[in-house]
Amino acid sequence: MTRPLTLRPDPGGTHPERGVPRTAMVMAAGLGKRMRPLTATRPKPLIEVAGKPLIDHVLDRLRAAGVGRVVVNVHYLADVVEAHLAARAGDLDVVISDERGQLMETGGGLAHALPLLGEAPFLCVNSDNLWIDGPADAIRLLAAQWDDVRMDALLLMVPYARATNHQGQGDFHLDRAGRIMRRRQPGRVAPFVFTGVQILSPRLIADWPAGPFSTMVFWDRAIAAGRAFGAVHQGLWFDVGTPGAIPRTEALLAEG
Repeated sequence: MTRPLTLRPDPGGTHPERGVPRTAMVMAAGLGKRMRPLTATRPKPLIEVAGKPLIDHVLDRLRAAGVGRVVVNVHYLADVVEAHLAARAGDLDVVISDERGQLMETGGGLAHALPLLGEAPFLCVNSDNLWIDGPADAIRLLAAQWDDVRMDALLLMVPYARATNHQGQGDFHLDRAGRIMRRRQPGRVAPFVFTGVQILSPRLIADWPAGPFSTMVFWDRAIAAGRAFGAVHQGLWFDVGTPGAIPRTEALLAEG
């Protein structure tokens, strides 16, 4: 594992055979408040589901898709996360984006890590979600739909009815061209839920506000420009955000 004291940019690019971005960012800095009391002494990415920490599920998916370089942001119990990554990195080149001084939230985390992400489109994956591929690898399918001419953001969506354990009201609508739109009316369900997996262009990460902020700042910018798209996940997806979601997820996985 590499922890850069001096920011080390990556030349970027995509996997030559699959079009999968070479670099992924894994969001692992959050406090895990909804997962308390399990996160009182353990960071949420290390909570186990089906015998494996959540972040290991993500790393295995990235490795299987052909990603070689992973930037991981850390804040809460950062030393514990770093030690785990050092033991689990294997053939992955893991680089730490250190937010010990201040938790930057999702958008701020992207901005903070930008010098490490390179100049090519990159994957961004939340460390606290779990998915099962459908007929093909979800990351490779997402990468196959990326169009750098038309897109600044491509989000992997799951239909609301198949968003296991999801307790919200959905996130987005999709138009016929695949562009995303925010949930239109408060109190009304949107048909698609964001899975926590996306491809972003570094050109979108620009002119950000000071301090911590949400990725929604960048999404709204891309939506307004007609450059934010969605792709529908064909497999299973689990929102593992609370302690109660863990046994429900494990039971469904055990049932196949």
